[in-house]
Amino acid sequence: MDGLRRHKSMFLLPGLLTLVLIIIFPLLFTIRVSFSGWNVSNPQMDFVGGANYVKMLHDSRFWASILRLGLLAGGTVLIQYVIGFGVALLVWRDLRGRRFWRVLFLIPMMTTPVVMAAIWQTIFHESLGPVNDLLGRLGLSPVHWLTGSGPALAALMTVEVWQWTPFMFLLLLAGLLSLPKEPFMAAAIDGAGVWRTFRKVTFPLMAPVSVSAIIIRLIEASKLSDSVYVLTSGGPGSSTESPGYYLYIRGLKEQQTGYGGALSLTYLVLMIVTLTVVAALLAKAFKVKGNA
Repeated sequence: MDGLRRHKSMFLLPGLLTLVLIIIFPLLFTIRVSFSGWNVSNPQMDFVGGANYVKMLHDSRFWASILRLGLLAGGTVLIQYVIGFGVALLVWRDLRGRRFWRVLFLIPMMTTPVVMAAIWQTIFHESLGPVNDLLGRLGLSPVHWLTGSGPALAALMTVEVWQWTPFMFLLLLAGLLSLPKEPFMAAAIDGAGVWRTFRKVTFPLMAPVSVSAIIIRLIEASKLSDSVYVLTSGGPGSSTESPGYYLYIRGLKEQQTGYGGALSLTYLVLMIVTLTVVAALLAKAFKVKGNA
């Protein structure tokens, strides 16, 4: 028995070492850095206590970026869920050529986010882009898509929805394909229509998958930075900055390493707490049981 336990430990050891190397050690190092005054003019890791965290509390630009991310992530993930669920329902049914449509819907997700953002930057170009050209043909004034704070946020949300709705579609379609047939047969025998079947059978059965898909996309959306970098560089001003992009500016571009460490740790804790609360609220709203 002892020999079996030793063999189990040997098999677990590579995974534990990998975990320490890629997660625990960088986390501990970041904690140490966050309490230092390390920056471009002071390359020493001298201990400064909680000075970086006090500075962070008064950094309105950082907190504004978090609130902005909440708007972007919440809005885009909701739209992705609605569109993804609708398209998944269409493909799930006996839609002609559904294999072709499945592949077609996944194309945006297969493209690198930076490349996709660059393409959309051309589409939203104020003088050469097809969007403003179409508005002009309709007799409307051109929109400053990438240089106006409101339009820039709308453009950023459009890119996120276009890029990641296929991912939501894929998860929800997999959930639909795994549903048992018996409840639908019972609903058909009872004479339930399409809407009633969806409301009473399909949607409740899809609740666990829906919650999982939304949480996965919220986690991914919390890392938004590449599209911001390519499309707007956080502008105009700082109106489209995400926390990830702001951390890049402070920690890498301006090389305020100690302060960047404090910002990243605070952001990590905030995301863990927020996503845990959101997951609990979604499970309650979708009436997902704890053992589901």
